[in-house]
Amino acid sequence: MEEVVIVGAGIAGLATAVALKKVGVRALVLERSEELRTTGAALILFANAWVALDALGVSDKLAALYTPMEKGYITDVKTKSIQEVHYPGNRIGAQPRAVHRKVLLEVLAEELPPNSIRFSSKITSIETQVEHGLSTCIVMLDDGTIIKSKVVIGCDGVHSIVARWLGLRSPVYSGRSTVRGLSVFPEGHGFDHGHPIQQFLDVGERAGFIALNDKELYWFFGATCPPKGVEKEADPEMIQREVMETLAKDFPPVYLDVVKHSDLSSLTWAPLMFRYPWDILFGNLFRSSITVAGDAMHPMTPDLGQGGCSALEDAVALGRHLGDSIAKHGKLVTGDIGFAIERYAKERRLRVATLITASYLSGWVQDGSSRFMRFLRDVIFYRLLFGRVVKGIAEYDCGKLPSVSSLP
Repeated sequence: MEEVVIVGAGIAGLATAVALKKVGVRALVLERSEELRTTGAALILFANAWVALDALGVSDKLAALYTPMEKGYITDVKTKSIQEVHYPGNRIGAQPRAVHRKVLLEVLAEELPPNSIRFSSKITSIETQVEHGLSTCIVMLDDGTIIKSKVVIGCDGVHSIVARWLGLRSPVYSGRSTVRGLSVFPEGHGFDHGHPIQQFLDVGERAGFIALNDKELYWFFGATCPPKGVEKEADPEMIQREVMETLAKDFPPVYLDVVKHSDLSSLTWAPLMFRYPWDILFGNLFRSSITVAGDAMHPMTPDLGQGGCSALEDAVALGRHLGDSIAKHGKLVTGDIGFAIERYAKERRLRVATLITASYLSGWVQDGSSRFMRFLRDVIFYRLLFGRVVKGIAEYDCGKLPSVSSLP
């Protein structure tokens, strides 16, 4: 019998486990992989994410490793015109930073008690049953193990089993795909520390790169058509060749050189999925003491860089509501858990539905498939709206965790 079972050891799962530890609850994290998953190579954490990381007690560890990102340059591949955009911090001075996904996961995992993560644990089904008048969650694994828990939190990604059990409709394909990777320059890549993010736009294509440190760059390439053949077999060399020789062949040499230096083991291709915002607003985000967080709740396109950021917000919000319940009763009381989870779901609905919508529209307006769309992108979006949108999203404060005796 566990207090809390978290399905998935990604950003949402580990952050939620840390938040619960902070309020005195030990969670068992079930991860289907044999080790921490690092798909995606790196990500940009905006100011709202750093507020969440501060609440989790790990912001200083990460901030010391990475340089703040203040601005970026966007180049139109066809016209060669360049626009400068700024990435604002928030009221308390938190600045966006690009971080290794692996480092973020490791920093979160280090905060957990030993044996908190059970690897190679794939769930096959979930059910609830009433024992002595109280609801209990039952999780079954593919090896026959049965785990009972007061709470189950699905952080199991876009194709979440927990979300499906709740009755949430499946995410849909956005019509775009993305390649992500890390490039390594053993002798140094030559860009200044804290070099601005570089982005390149063409019709239906958007790419970019940003320095993580003196020797590593994170890069991405997004398009309305996926690299040939990778739907069947995601061979890294084929992905790299398709980007360099076909999809991005007209892109500036500086970008192609970054792709050329890719660490092939880091390359991934993925279709960009999202959940319709009305499914978030009106769907079942919880049932009894079972809920979802991160991509399991709100998969979104990466156009505003808020997937990982919002997962960290989820973790703090969930920890805060369950922590308030513990502060009230002195422990995790089964009869009150459902109310705490309901409050969490209510708080997150509008926020993440807004992020999904804003991210999708941001991707749509940057497509540049017609003269009107390019005008909308270059004049209206980048010059007038982009900074306001990013700042408005980054100002969000997910709150602090309540003062409850935490686990050692």
